[in-house]
Amino acid sequence: MAKFGEGDKRWIVTERADGTNVHNWHWAETNCLEWSRTFFRKLFANVAVADGDFSITVKKVEKFDGEAYVNVRKGKVIPGYEIGVTLTWEGEERGSDGEVLQKVNGSVEIPYISDENADEDPEVRITVKDSGEVGKRLKQVVVEKAKPVILEKVRVWVESMAQGGPVKDDLEAKKVVHQKNNGSNSNDNVNINGNNENDSKKNQKSEGKKGFKTISLTERFNCRAQDLFEILLDENRWRGFTQSSAKISKEVGGEFSIFDGSVTGRNLELQEGKLIVQRWRFGSWLDGIQSTVRIVFEEPEGGITVVKLTHSDVPEEDRYGNATVVENTERGWRDLIFQRIRAVFGFGI
Repeated sequence: MAKFGEGDKRWIVTERADGTNVHNWHWAETNCLEWSRTFFRKLFANVAVADGDFSITVKKVEKFDGEAYVNVRKGKVIPGYEIGVTLTWEGEERGSDGEVLQKVNGSVEIPYISDENADEDPEVRITVKDSGEVGKRLKQVVVEKAKPVILEKVRVWVESMAQGGPVKDDLEAKKVVHQKNNGSNSNDNVNINGNNENDSKKNQKSEGKKGFKTISLTERFNCRAQDLFEILLDENRWRGFTQSSAKISKEVGGEFSIFDGSVTGRNLELQEGKLIVQRWRFGSWLDGIQSTVRIVFEEPEGGITVVKLTHSDVPEEDRYGNATVVENTERGWRDLIFQRIRAVFGFGI
């Protein structure tokens, strides 16, 4: 114990580099604006999109301003940002022999990307410098083909900020050290059968293919099973409750594209009012990865439908290394699909 009037040196932190914020007990704020600017410049460097005789290339980030930061307290990440971005694009019309017939330039403005609207796609304003027929056609290609790609890349940055932005690696390193320190006692977490609970949890997580997870949901709706079946295969109603573009085939083997092209797939099996089985793929996943969605419709009583969803082979990480794919996919089913169907069509219970 220290003498009266003297401080115990074990608790004196004023001379330490982190003395005012030991173990990040108080807020640790990191300015992420320059990191974000570099992140966007890499995301939007010569991104090419083609559509028949027309091609679009998002050339570069022309303007990037606002603020972006990450607060960390005891390992909890709280991002904050309000940024505006302007991109430049160049379009080409090509002849049958591949010769460039005409070039057109334009811009894509995303005026407001905010943490308050992290779960929503931001507004995108597209302009073209040529008001002729070719300019109008190329602008439409930007809207239909390039806009979904741009929004997907914006989501990559939003997810990266949610994970800590430039301080992500430091946070992950601290987690590993913490886990090692807490796992030194081999007798901890032993259940009544003499098995180690940590081993049991590990076995549960390893079920299925390594690096992939299965999502299982059960939802109840105040409607007929046939009604819900038809909504999920109707592109017009899909556009209505998601407020995004959709193209959906109602035939087995037919393809679909939803959420402005962010999700694509194919119908594998359809049983009227009873079953939908589809192949699903998100644009942010590694090439070649496909998941399977199985939706079973049950009607235990008149006017009540129970939906049992199984979404298998969902990768734990996307092509950019973000490890929130499973969490985001499950939240998307709950909030962006099932909950919006209840709200829009009045199917709530």
